[in-house]
Amino acid sequence: MSSAETIDTAPHAETAPEETLAAGYEEHNSHEGHPHDSHNHEGHDHAGHTHGPVLNPECVREVKLEASTEEVDAAFARVLREYKKFAKIPGFRAGKVPETVVRRRFAEQIRKDVVERLLPERFQAAIQAAGLLPVSQPQLTQFTLEEGKALEGTAVFEVVPPISIDGYREVTVPKLPVTVSEEEFQRELKQLQESRATVENVEEDRALADGDWAQISFHGEAQASTADAPEPVDGENSLVEIGGEQTLPAFTEALRGAKPGQEIQAEVVYPADYQETRLAGKTVTYTIEVKAIKKRTLPELNDAFAQELGDYENLAALETRIREFLQANKERDNEQRTREALFARLAEQFPFPVPETLVQQQVDARLDRGLRALASQGMSAEMMRKLDFARLRGAQRDAALQEVRTALLLDRIAEAEGIEVTDEEFEQELQIAALQSREPLESLRSRLTQDGGLARIREQIKREKTASALSQRMPAA
Repeated sequence: MSSAETIDTAPHAETAPEETLAAGYEEHNSHEGHPHDSHNHEGHDHAGHTHGPVLNPECVREVKLEASTEEVDAAFARVLREYKKFAKIPGFRAGKVPETVVRRRFAEQIRKDVVERLLPERFQAAIQAAGLLPVSQPQLTQFTLEEGKALEGTAVFEVVPPISIDGYREVTVPKLPVTVSEEEFQRELKQLQESRATVENVEEDRALADGDWAQISFHGEAQASTADAPEPVDGENSLVEIGGEQTLPAFTEALRGAKPGQEIQAEVVYPADYQETRLAGKTVTYTIEVKAIKKRTLPELNDAFAQELGDYENLAALETRIREFLQANKERDNEQRTREALFARLAEQFPFPVPETLVQQQVDARLDRGLRALASQGMSAEMMRKLDFARLRGAQRDAALQEVRTALLLDRIAEAEGIEVTDEEFEQELQIAALQSREPLESLRSRLTQDGGLARIREQIKREKTASALSQRMPAA
């Protein structure tokens, strides 16, 4: 999957700026250049005070938010009347609670309601007047709100900066030719043949030799001097190929020449990069019992073999299909490499600052995919909680940054090219998503409508179309 398919850079498609401010604004008083003794605390709640996410200074914009004293007092009065009407406080009848009690009891909630009355409309008007489209939740700085005073504050947020792509059509990378070698074809055919192999007992009285398969039972103990020794290693009726590429040399040497019914000892030193991590770098002493000798027989490559595998008239038809399969895979891989090389060249040719908000959103998306993969592999929630998420986030940032940069470039090029998504293309992609998620189409549509997912899908389709159009223009090497 290309980076163009995995990124959402349009939070404004889900939540309008005025809704963001009303639903939970970030109060953030920057102390840089503001000594503590001049920091305005009037009307400013420090309970739950946060200093917002880090923003990219090159992408930060700000707008002033103002309301007159009369507007502020009127908003407080309206909210206070509503609280007096509906407040339920023991000892007072509904609607008869004294104003002083209401003010004291609901001070924080009243102030938040006033913020929701005053800020969204003013913020929306301010960004429209400035021609700005935020991609982050606004943070309020130097914010003052109290009765008898005018509202003053600054909303700080990130935007996607102007991106120049002048001359992008001249940026090219060579598209390498794709051919399937005879060696690659024979390797694929061999793997297919081996997948249909049969394993049978060797009845004659003889010892194990290279090419044989030993059916064994074993018990292994890590040496006492081995640090972090694993639990004993046991197995029943396992098959080991004598001299096989996947067989550790120590097993081959111990089993070669042994006969069924024989018990042997073997000391195995596992390499540090061994795929089974609990054994990597460990030295284990095994007691092995040889149960039987088995021989693996490959089927003959003929027309009957081809017909067993599917609707193939003969072996030649199967071989043609294998070559077509390998060719298609290599072309797809080559297309992806060409795109990645082109994206890298475009990013180098047209540098621009990237909003940190979008980068962190993409880090979240990458981590979410990674955690889902771990869960599908059997990792428990308890084990996941022990992961070093700060380190994991840091490790994902560079890749996330490049993905966001690529997506923003593709968006800009799509605009220049006039690339749009047809309703037919959109519906086809939505149907594929429904099949993949095993969810009814209309149920999926309803869910994605609510969480803004439809806009993301349309963006991904447009980026894919743009990337394909660019790739098709690349000259052959």
